[in-house]
Amino acid sequence: MTAQQRRDDARRAIETGDTWAAFVVRTDFGDEEAWREVLAELGRPDGEVDVAVRVLDAPCWAGASVEEVLTAVDDEDGPAAVFVADRHTMGSPVRALLAVDTLWEDESALDPVYYQELVDSPAPREFRLRPAAVPSVHVNLELGNLGFEEFAAEAAEGGAGVLGAA
Repeated sequence: MTAQQRRDDARRAIETGDTWAAFVVRTDFGDEEAWREVLAELGRPDGEVDVAVRVLDAPCWAGASVEEVLTAVDDEDGPAAVFVADRHTMGSPVRALLAVDTLWEDESALDPVYYQELVDSPAPREFRLRPAAVPSVHVNLELGNLGFEEFAAEAAEGGAGVLGAA
């Protein structure tokens, strides 16, 4: 499948359905039992947040890199983060998904002093989280209640570097 076909596939998945839904892309197809566990936990969200989760579960995404996923969902109307079910997810005891920040900052117009700070200490672009934490993280990012960096810091402080893995 070409990069353009993947982008089209992802765009259709994003555009068809609830725009407030979290977006999960499956890129590893080696363990169906692990995948069923991920789906089951996605259906049991932590806390009181009840939000739909759209899942892109198509074998054409097998082995896709994070960059390929980001390229496919890159759109100003797209989600603030995408959640990737990769090889690590399937091998993790808590089935930790990879949360990836989709809100890229245009660095071309940045002040050089500010840009140097970004180079010296870039903001985290990803972290791991339990599937049940996806709805809460998604809603808080979309509403702007918390920033991606705050969730990444919480994950780094949490058990095994995974948000929600107490």
